[in-house]
Order: sequence, then structure tokens, then C-alpha cells
Amino acid sequence: MTVEPTVAAEVQRRANGRCEYCKMHQSLQGATFHIEHVKPRSKGGESSLENLAWACPSCNLHKSDRISLPDVDGVHVRLFNPRLDKWDEHFCWVGFFVAGTTGLGKALVLAFSLNTERKVKIRQAEKMFDLFPP
Repeated sequence: MTVEPTVAAEVQRRANGRCEYCKMHQSLQGATFHIEHVKPRSKGGESSLENLAWACPSCNLHKSDRISLPDVDGVHVRLFNPRLDKWDEHFCWVGFFVAGTTGLGKALVLAFSLNTERKVKIRQAEKMFDLFPP
């Protein structure tokens, strides 16, 4: 997706260089983070600053064009929206693991595989560089 350079810079600055879903910092990643549409363009989302988020490749691929996710009971809940929702109201840290504290948070942790072995190891490495917890 192409976004004006000033808008792209603002999206990254606003996110503090971290994925707005899993909170990984880009500095220790092997891949460039993406600017993604919170409400997908395929569902009428605009390329405005209010609808753009900074996402690691893993979270962006897991999100795809979804606007809802199944929760632990299989009931669809809306997707976490970094423009409207506060991360700390839906998630918390348990050591190096992300825990969902609401149905919405639990659904995202599950659907986005936020606690893979790789992600936990990256968080441990972030700790050595004073980048964890966010």
C-alpha cells in the first residue's frame, strides 16, 4: 500500500516504532513493519491517518481483511482497533506473554498467535535492550 511519506512517518511516530497489535518493536525485527488499514479498504476503509496502524508483518498477515474474530467460545467479536481502543484495557503482560483481559483481547491473542515461541524470544531480547516491556 502506498501512503504519502509524511502520513507514513506519522503512523510510525504515533506507534513509537511498535506494532500496534502485539507491541513488538521494529528495531529488532528482520522485516519492515507495514502500514495497514484498521478497517480494510475492501470493507470501505479509507487511507486516512485515522484508519491506519503500524503493524509487524505477522500481525498484518493474521489480520488480513478481517474486522471481527471468533472469541474463545467461537462467538465473533469486533477486532481490536488501535485508533479507538486502549491496549492496556484489553491486554496485559504476564512475564513475556501477552494475555487478553477482555473477550476482544483474548480473541486477538488467539487469532494472531501473539505468544509463539519466536515472539516470546524476541520479547526476551527486547528486555536486554531496554525495549521491554513497552
